[in-house]
Amino acid sequence: MKWSKAQVQLLLSGLFLVLFLFALQSQAIDRYVSSVKGIPVNGQNREEWMGKLQELKAKHEIAPIDARIDPVWKAIPGYNGITLNIEKSLDKLEDAGRFDHSLVVFEEVEPKVKLADLNPSPIYRGNPDKPVVSFMINVAWGNEYLPEILRTLEKYNVKSTFFLDGSWVSKFPEEARKIKQAGHEIGNHAFSHPDMKTISLNRIRLEISKTNEVIQKELDVKPTLFAPPSGSFDERTVQMAAQDGMYTILWTLDTVDWRKPAPSEIIQRLTPKLDNGGLILMHPTESSMKALPALLESAQSKGLKVGTVSELISSGRVYPIEVKR
Repeated sequence: MKWSKAQVQLLLSGLFLVLFLFALQSQAIDRYVSSVKGIPVNGQNREEWMGKLQELKAKHEIAPIDARIDPVWKAIPGYNGITLNIEKSLDKLEDAGRFDHSLVVFEEVEPKVKLADLNPSPIYRGNPDKPVVSFMINVAWGNEYLPEILRTLEKYNVKSTFFLDGSWVSKFPEEARKIKQAGHEIGNHAFSHPDMKTISLNRIRLEISKTNEVIQKELDVKPTLFAPPSGSFDERTVQMAAQDGMYTILWTLDTVDWRKPAPSEIIQRLTPKLDNGGLILMHPTESSMKALPALLESAQSKGLKVGTVSELISSGRVYPIEVKR
C-alpha cells in the first residue's frame, strides 16, 4: 500500500502533535514536583551543590586527635574531629529545594585511640585543643562556704565536679544532696582523707569502695572519678580506682586555698594561666569562695567553657561549627 503525500503529511502532523502534548504534560509534572517537593529534576542543582559541599568539607574538616600518654601530663584525652556528611546534606538540600548553609550536616569523628584504651594513668589536664576548663572542688570540710559557692555557680550557669570525702557524706548527707540537686557532678575523694601512697593495698581498696558505697546510698550516684586526698597517690591507687571503673584525677592549677591566701592573690596567680583543658583545684574555703566569680568571668572572657571534669576529659567537641559564607 502506497501512502499519498497528503497522508504522509497528515501522519507526521499527528505525531508532532502527540509529542508536543506529551512534552507539555512532562514539563508541567516536572514543575509541580519541583515546586511541591523542592527536588531538582535535571540533576544540575545536585551537581552544583555537590561541588559546594566538597569545598566546604575541605575547608572545615578537622582530623580527630588520639588520646595519649604524655611524659609530663600522663593521660591526655582525645578530641573528636569534624567532617561534613555530603549525602545527608544533599538529602536535606533537595528536600528544601535550595542551598542553605544551615542545612549542611556536620558530624563528629571519634579518635581511633580513646582515653579508655590507655593503660590506667592519672589525668592532670584535658586535651589542649578543647576550650574547656573545670573547677574541681574537693570537700572534706568547709560547710559554711558551700552555700555561697553553689549560689555563684548557679549565677554563672556553671556545673562543676565536687569530689566528696566519704566520712563527710556520712556526717552531712543533706549538704551532699544539695550539691547533687544543684546538678553538679559527684566524684570520690576517699573516705578518711588518708595519704593513699603510704597505706596498704587493702586500705586503698576500702577507702575507695566505702566512699562509693556511701555516695551510692545517700545520693544514688556511682562515681566515675577519683581524686586522691592532697594529690598523694601511687600506681596501686590508680589501678585500684580503675578496677572500680574510675579515672584518677589530679589538677593543672591549684588555688592552694588551704593556706588562706587573699582572694586577689588567687585571682592574680591563676587568671593568666587559665587555658584549654585546665583542671583547677579548690576547696570550700573563704578564699576560693571570694575568688570564684572573678575566675569564672576570666575563663568565660577567654572563650573557655566551664564544665564538669567528665565533660572536660570526654572527646566530645564543645562548640558547633559555624560555616562561613
